[in-house]
Amino acid sequence: MNEQILILDFGSQYTQVIARRIRECNVYSTIVRHDIPAAEIDALAPSGLILSGGPASVYAEDAPLPDPGIFKLGLPILGVCYGVQLFAQFLGGKVEPGLKREYGKGTLRVTSPACQLFQKLPGAFQVWNSHGDRLTRLPRGFVAVAKTENSEYAAIEDAQRRFCGLQFHPEVAHTPRGKGIIRNFVHRICGCGRTWTMRRYADEAIDAIRAQVGSERVILGLSGGVDSSVAAALLHRAIGDQLTCIFVNNGLLRAREAEVVREVFGRNFRMKLDYVDASAQFLTRLKGVVDPERKRKIIGRTFIEVFQGATRRAGQARFLAQGTLYPDVIESVPIGGNPAATIKSHHNVGGLPRKMKFQLVEPLKCLFKDEVRRLGKELGLPEEIVLRQPFPGPGLAVRILGEVTRQRLELLRKADSIVIEEMKRTGWYHRIWQSFAVLLPVRSVGVMGDERTYDFTIAIRAVESQDGMTADWVRLPHPLLERLAGRIINEVKGVNRCVFDITSKPPGTIEWE
Repeated sequence: MNEQILILDFGSQYTQVIARRIRECNVYSTIVRHDIPAAEIDALAPSGLILSGGPASVYAEDAPLPDPGIFKLGLPILGVCYGVQLFAQFLGGKVEPGLKREYGKGTLRVTSPACQLFQKLPGAFQVWNSHGDRLTRLPRGFVAVAKTENSEYAAIEDAQRRFCGLQFHPEVAHTPRGKGIIRNFVHRICGCGRTWTMRRYADEAIDAIRAQVGSERVILGLSGGVDSSVAAALLHRAIGDQLTCIFVNNGLLRAREAEVVREVFGRNFRMKLDYVDASAQFLTRLKGVVDPERKRKIIGRTFIEVFQGATRRAGQARFLAQGTLYPDVIESVPIGGNPAATIKSHHNVGGLPRKMKFQLVEPLKCLFKDEVRRLGKELGLPEEIVLRQPFPGPGLAVRILGEVTRQRLELLRKADSIVIEEMKRTGWYHRIWQSFAVLLPVRSVGVMGDERTYDFTIAIRAVESQDGMTADWVRLPHPLLERLAGRIINEVKGVNRCVFDITSKPPGTIEWE
């Protein structure tokens, strides 16, 4: 990857969004530590740098600061919010606490139309601010190129050194023209082309896998979800029969999940697939368990135990492959602590037992979720796999409140199948992040025909999200909700009531447990 933009992470919650925006320009981007040595950056030979935002103040004693040498590398640099204040801190400007915090929407007025950042953009447009400090004296060599109601220095530039600074956030959706600003920086100022494509990534990833693995064997835990499925397809393209996939049926899967996985990967792709039906073992251990955290731990421990047994049966292998994604690897910098590049505890990496002496192969660790879907299409995976919505690792166990039993699982599977079927039929399935059914431990009186019923309640959940970190409930059309409720109550024996969850995240979570 010859052309790339490095993003130095100073703890902003939007750092990953910057990376996404750059990739949308068909340019590769990488998030690195805020204190990465200048010599290391020079060795990587990027086309430009971006200094992210962050919650700290540059004048604070424990403020995260970059290597000052980055300003002498001759690279274009864009500072965003906290990043623009770093220009002042190192290049002779001044930052002070603002009289009032500037948060939310504002209007940017371009005062220097010749500035490359604002080419082909209107003279005034909406931006989104999130800062308490403000620039009060320009760094040496800089001039103001745009202003807002509360700042004469909302955008600044040193055209000779190709340094640009923005006090607002161009990467967020609330700055509608922000993508244009990032495009101008990447293409006009940094001189990058549009070479980042999924086909190119696939070719390079295949070469990297072959170089890492050589003639050794690789084992992959295949869940049927998008990430592990795409990882399996990519690895199989690279090393063929050196790959063995292990699919554990924990009895907590959606309807036809095991059949689809075996059909797609075993019969169509002709991969070595070891199918392990451990459903009885999982359900036995979950008997009588109500607490959601205990459920998760039992499922996690049992999976490791079953998976270890399967790996021993599969024979000697040196490598373990995982569908780890970029957001699972990169975390925002905790101020006062170490920067990112730590694995999130909720990801499957954290569940690996230490005594499993494998080397990891993570062919998707440079990609975001939407990019993984595009790669899956490039590799020929069917839409049924590539476009499926996220599904929790513990499966339907976290969508059954209370004890998990075969009867309740079957009841929920039928209801969930109806939700998926109707969402696909109406085109909503691929428009939103997630939609599913939840079985509540609530029974209520109903009347069906001339008989009194006392049956369970199904909650329908539909949310929109970019990355699962926050989510908003989806305003599904009333006729669709009516049909969902009608079909579930009529077709799923044991259910006589449906409710629709209108809780966002926060304060709620996407899943109920």
